Amino acid sequence: MPTSDGTRRWWATLSESISSRIWPLPVAAIIAAVIAGILLPILDAAVDDVLPAWLAAILFSGGTDAARAVLTTIAGSLITATSLTFSLTVVALQLASNQASPRLLRTFASDRMVHVTLATFLGTFAYALTVLRSVSDTGELVPRIAVTVAFVLTLVSVLMLVLFLAHLASRLRVETMLRDVHRETTRTIALVGADDRPTAPAPVRPAQPHVVLARRSGFVTGIDRDAVVAAARDHGAVVRELRQVGASVIEGTPIAEWWPTMSTTDAAADRGTRADRSALEAAVAGAYHVGYERTSPQDIGFGLRQLADIAAKALSPGVNDPTTAVHALSHIAAVLGDLADLPEGPPAYADDDGAARVVPVRHDFAELVEVGMQQVRRYGAADPDVATRLFELVGDVGCHASRPEHRRVLEGQLDRLVASVAAADYDAHERAGFARLEDRARDVLAQADPTSV
Repeated sequence: MPTSDGTRRWWATLSESISSRIWPLPVAAIIAAVIAGILLPILDAAVDDVLPAWLAAILFSGGTDAARAVLTTIAGSLITATSLTFSLTVVALQLASNQASPRLLRTFASDRMVHVTLATFLGTFAYALTVLRSVSDTGELVPRIAVTVAFVLTLVSVLMLVLFLAHLASRLRVETMLRDVHRETTRTIALVGADDRPTAPAPVRPAQPHVVLARRSGFVTGIDRDAVVAAARDHGAVVRELRQVGASVIEGTPIAEWWPTMSTTDAAADRGTRADRSALEAAVAGAYHVGYERTSPQDIGFGLRQLADIAAKALSPGVNDPTTAVHALSHIAAVLGDLADLPEGPPAYADDDGAARVVPVRHDFAELVEVGMQQVRRYGAADPDVATRLFELVGDVGCHASRPEHRRVLEGQLDRLVASVAAADYDAHERAGFARLEDRARDVLAQADPTSV
């Protein structure tokens, strides 16, 4: 049985895979519109003679030619509006890629407003065409309800176009991009931290464990640990992860290793384990979800990568926007603070009987801090505002770093930052300010309980 945490991870992965594609909602809207376009004229024929006078007064009152003209106009105008929406979306994607980061294109593709707007336009177009086929030349019956619904859908589409333009103007602001990435990363951190699987002490690794190889190349987008625990239990084994979510893997390279839990003197059990070796390795390899790009549901480093990319792009000569880099560093500091607050990962996950089955790869705080700071420090150490924010970042994250190993990581980053600033061209006044910031950061890191600062 999957744990509640496993269910949350599964749902997050499914939601992300659906929301990152533009077509599902518009296709569903087209299907619903076609069905409505078939059924409403039938309803018109059934109730036309018994409609109340007040309702008949507000429904479409034109003849066959007028109904055909209205529906034709609606269908033509909605296709034009759909083309405009697609064009504006493509422009937004280009701007986001050129001025922020190519990795942000996924957030635009998963924008719910884009999905709803396209679904409204295409659904109205499909509905108008479907109703148009029911308008006969004989003029015996005009589908007044159906044409009125088409008119209402057109008004809704016009309103959606206005809202979409306003939404797009907001989405193109870099502050909005930073906010969205920060929120997405915060949700991922909360999901990773809410781990309710049973745990156990880590078992002793043998000298020569068996190796599980990757079946395809790409990025690890998720690991179904419930499936790995079940496979290890069924085959009497322990699995040790070698690659974490977000890592790049190459087909045929090790992604995990395993060893049997039974005594090596138990020959029959050992033969059984060797006979099931392929099944176990297939189950473990299948639990590793590998895609062509990184995704957010389980990858806590992906958000930091995007924020660091925005900061690095802002510091490039072609953009030259250090203020955006400073804002990105504020978000990076907040994310790193949340990562420092995460509880230490379990040494091993256990099955229902309490036996250790999976030894996970823990997230490396030092590696994540490096992702958030390294490129920005290299490209921005010569800018006074960026350098100032980097010093403040160390102190901000240090307020959350309650573990000695985390403070040592930040002390190392602070030493490297001081060296980078020393190599830059600053005057005496600026260097004195940096020295004060350095002292302040070291005071925070020197506290026995940083949370008390």
